[in-house]
Amino acid sequence: MEWILIIILVALIVYRLTPAKGVKTITTEQLKTVLHDPDKVFVDVRSPIEYKAQHIQQFQNIPLKSKFKDLPKDKEIVVICQTGIRSNQACKKLKRRGYKNITNVRGGLSHWNFKGEK
Repeated sequence: MEWILIIILVALIVYRLTPAKGVKTITTEQLKTVLHDPDKVFVDVRSPIEYKAQHIQQFQNIPLKSKFKDLPKDKEIVVICQTGIRSNQACKKLKRRGYKNITNVRGGLSHWNFKGEK
């Protein structure tokens, strides 16, 4: 019985960490080159408290539990969180809602250098 629970737990962890199909992944270094692109919408899916403590200026805060209903479907949606796990979940959620052009920032803000940022 214990083995079944362990297998189920491992399967759930793998599912949560598996990137969504059709979602692009970029590094924080690559993100720096596209931050001012008007054809992209930047979404930070962390909690409002986390966002308020520190965020990248171009990103709007739409927590993971939100419905993402007001995001345009004709622009690329770039998603970030603290480590990349919640943003990956958000990408899967956006995919299910019919968004096609989605990018996840690998490693999230934990890999972002805020030195010199406002």
